[in-house]
This record gives sequence, structure tokens and C-alpha cells, in this order.
Amino acid sequence: MPSYLSPGVYVEEVQAGSRPIEGVGTAVAAFVGLAQRGPFNEPVLVTNWSQFTGSFGEFIEGSYLAHAVYAYFLNGGGACYVVRVGADGALPIARAELPATDKGAAMRVAALEAGPAGNDISVEVAEPSEPGEGVFKLVVRQAGKLVETFDNVTTGRGKQSVATAVKTQSKVITLEEAGSQAPAVGTKVDLTGGATTVPARVSPDDYVGNAADRTGFAGLEAIDDVTMLCVPDLMAVYEQGVIDLEGVQAVQLAMIAHAELMGDRVAILDTPPGLNAQQIKEWREEKARYDSKYAALYWPWVKVFDPLAGQTRFVPPSGHIAGIWARSDSERGVHKAPANEVIRGAISLELQITKSEHDQLNPSGINAIRSFPGRGIRVWGARTLSSDPAWRYLNIRRLFNYVEESILEGTQWVVFEPNDIRLWERVKRTINAFLLGTWRDGALFGTTPGEAYYVKCDAETNPPDVIDRGQLVVEVGIAPVKPAEFVIFRIAQYAGGAALSE
Repeated sequence: MPSYLSPGVYVEEVQAGSRPIEGVGTAVAAFVGLAQRGPFNEPVLVTNWSQFTGSFGEFIEGSYLAHAVYAYFLNGGGACYVVRVGADGALPIARAELPATDKGAAMRVAALEAGPAGNDISVEVAEPSEPGEGVFKLVVRQAGKLVETFDNVTTGRGKQSVATAVKTQSKVITLEEAGSQAPAVGTKVDLTGGATTVPARVSPDDYVGNAADRTGFAGLEAIDDVTMLCVPDLMAVYEQGVIDLEGVQAVQLAMIAHAELMGDRVAILDTPPGLNAQQIKEWREEKARYDSKYAALYWPWVKVFDPLAGQTRFVPPSGHIAGIWARSDSERGVHKAPANEVIRGAISLELQITKSEHDQLNPSGINAIRSFPGRGIRVWGARTLSSDPAWRYLNIRRLFNYVEESILEGTQWVVFEPNDIRLWERVKRTINAFLLGTWRDGALFGTTPGEAYYVKCDAETNPPDVIDRGQLVVEVGIAPVKPAEFVIFRIAQYAGGAALSE
């Protein structure tokens, strides 16, 4: 309390009313996969496609990461974290050896730029303008055009060292001397070995990672903003035979465990490619026996245009789905089931399923993607993989994540406050104000706030023994709005105008 020692007028600022709770973000995805370049095992915040290409490169063979991130932004995603994994994840570099005047190699030459661009480079050893013992000229061409010339250079150290000249001046190649011999004059070599395929030297552990070392998606434990987890390149390495189906299941189980541990995010799972309706049902019920309210499974794959190949290809749908979740949250709110939404960028589906086939898949928690005449390709499912009917629908899980995280972050001021009736009332006012706004947004069921939610914080929830333990217990109950998954019209014949009279 301030001291009042002399007569006068004093002005004091006091805390009045409840402190507002701001709703947390609900649509921040995390993508884990293989990339052309970029930080290794470090989550990088990306807010648009240009930032992704600047940090991680363009589309590459043997990876679905770029396709997933592109589809995420195309379908309405705003921000995401990207984690690059793999042994090194770098594209192969084109290389060649310049033979010596005697046997063996004199120099090893490599392209500065990784990938197929290096295959267009050739290096020639020519006569120098000033002939001398051990002196030569190195000519570098790219796509048949002269790009660099290093004249009157020698091997070894000194002012005329070819290694020093290339290191300090070349923008095309790197050079390493294999010995003291000079290269044979008149020799010309073409660099080879550059490719667009990322070496898939990965294992399930590379994807899962370790929270302590901040590797894989386990390293995302340090980032509270993430609400969606996608690993599209899990299917890329499966197609290449690097990981088998058991490895796929091991990674997906780890994704589910990560989401359950964090309690504020949902794992979006892809299915193996090339499965028909019967095969995906068997895979779900006999192998992928996941049971979690923090995971959702989507099938089949979607066909998109691949700029790298200049033609279409099928890709796993997790990136498209994450973007649709973000778009639905922005346009309607997290309480709206992210289904009956058009998938932007999808040309067709890997398999067109029938209604009878869908009837067999929906109860198993397989969210189908379907094509409807005149209505495009749409997400036609909004279920989790939980066997608990209370957590059957995806929007309910995500709504609770939103409410729980918002209350958690918005009530940090309560810690170490005097635990008395005045604090109880302030906490109740704070949470009631937040839930009232949530109800007005249409996220809670009920015609009145009393039907939609309740907040209880009194002597009953906080008896003396609870207070003595330093605890403040607040009970919050909400009635979420469930989606109209089955719309039923009962139509009967009606004899208009007919009436019975006695």
C-alpha cells in the first residue's frame, strides 16, 4: 500500500473487472521431410511459398515436402514450421577427375551448385599463354559456353596456384588437388552425377527424433504454436523401399504419441499409396489399429501438377488437408468441422470410390476424399481415430484444444495470487467472459449461456485441504456443437386438403 504522509489528492491505478483471455491460434502446421537445402533438424517458420523456396529450395524428386507446403498455402494456410530431416538431405553434386600426365588423378573437380545443373559443366586443360614447366590453362564451360578461364596456373602453393585461383574466383566449380602432378594438357572432362533426387538415407528415428537434441518432430515440443503435424515424406521413403510398412506404422504411432503428449495439436496421417477401398479398410483395421482422439486419417491420394517433371503425379493429401483446416478456421471458426470443403489444386483422385464403399470406411475413421459431379473434389469426412463416441468428431477435439490452450495462457496472472474468495470471483469472471464470446461465435450448443457452459470456482471445489496444498481448482464445462454428419429427410405422402369429419 502507498504511504499518505501529507494532505493532498492522490491518484492510483487499480485492477478493475476481469482480465481478458485472448483466443490462441488454431491453424499453424508443422511439416517434416526431405528438402534440397536449408537448416538441418531446425524448425523454421515459413509464412509463404517464396520463403520456403528461399530456405529449402524447389520441388525435388523423391520428396513430397515441397508439394505439401505448396498445397498448404494454396488451400488457405497462413504460417507453418518446416523441419528438414535425413542423413544430409542434400542433392548429389556433379563431379569429375582430371588425369595427371602420368597415371592417376591430378585434380578432383566438383560443381558449386548441387543437382542436375552441374552436369552441364565441362573442364579442359589447355596450353597457357606463357608456356613454362608445369604451367597450364584451365577452361570452364557450362552448357557449351565459356564461363571461366584460369591462365598460367600451376599445381601446389604459390602465386600461380590453381587451387587458390579457383577457390577465390570461381563461381561455378570447386577444385581439390589429388597430388603434386600437373594435369595432362589437352584433357577435357565432363562433370557427372548431379541429380534432382534427394538420397533417401533416412530411418524412422530420423523422423521421430529426440526432444532433448531438438531433432525430428520431437523437437517441436519446444514450439507451442503448432496445432497440426504432417510428415508427407514418410510415404516418399516408403515408395523408395527405404522404410517398410512396419516402419511407417512406427513413425505414425510416434506422431500420435507426440500429439497426445503435447495435448494441443493433431496429427494428420497419410495412407500408403495404391490401395483400393478394400485394401485401405484392411490396412486400417488389421495393421494400423490406431485409437486416438489426437489423430485423423485421410484417403485417397490426390493428383496434382508437378513443375519438376512437367506432368501430373499423385501426392499424399496431408498438406492439402492442413491448408483446409486453416481455411475453415479462418472463415468459419475452429468449431466448424473441416469437411465438405473443396481441395484446391487437386486435378483428380487416385481412386473414385462409391457410396457403398464409403459406407464401409467412415465407421473406421477413414476420412474419404471424394469427387462429385459439378461440385469438385471435396473432403468428405471429419472424424478422429478415436473409438470413444465423445471424441468422434475432429472439430470437437480441436475446439477443446483451442479452449484449453486459451484459458491456460490467459490465466497465468493467477499464479501466486492470494487464494481467497475474491480471486475465485475474478477467475470466474475472466473465464465466463471468454466462454461467452465463444458461445456467441457459434462454437457452443445452447440457446442461452447457461445451457452452453458453466464455470465453478467456490468453497466446494476449493476446500481447506486443497488450499493448504497451494492449489486453486476451477471446473469448466462446455457443450460443443457437433456436426450434422447425417442429414435425414423423412418424406411421406400427404393428401392435401383431405380431412375427416364426424
